[in-house]
Amino acid sequence: MRYAMGALGVGLMAYGASLVWRTGSAAEVAVWLVGAVLLHDAVVAPLVLGVGLLLGAVPARGLVRGALVVAGGLTLIALPVLLAPYRPRANRSVLPLPYERNWLLLMALVALLATALAAARHAHRLWQNRHR
Repeated sequence: MRYAMGALGVGLMAYGASLVWRTGSAAEVAVWLVGAVLLHDAVVAPLVLGVGLLLGAVPARGLVRGALVVAGGLTLIALPVLLAPYRPRANRSVLPLPYERNWLLLMALVALLATALAAARHAHRLWQNRHR
């Protein structure tokens, strides 16, 4: 099964590379990839390390780190539309949703779920201590 999945992955990568090559956008993809590496190394990695150091004394640091990873991933996915300049468009179907509001709602949901999980873990520990 592992070899089959590996072969499928290599095949899909080759198909993607052929699409990039045929459309003539190889230079744009290369710029995007270099930008992604630079963004990761210059911004994301130092930020993650700094937050990890700051969370060293937090009791539920694993849960907080997990919530931050989820929030960071969602933010990276939403970043292109969040940073897109607002221009009234003739075609209303281009970026038709309130992306900023939806992103804020997702961030609030991640925080709410992390808080609820921390509360449930705390309640479970209290219950276990009472029934020993």
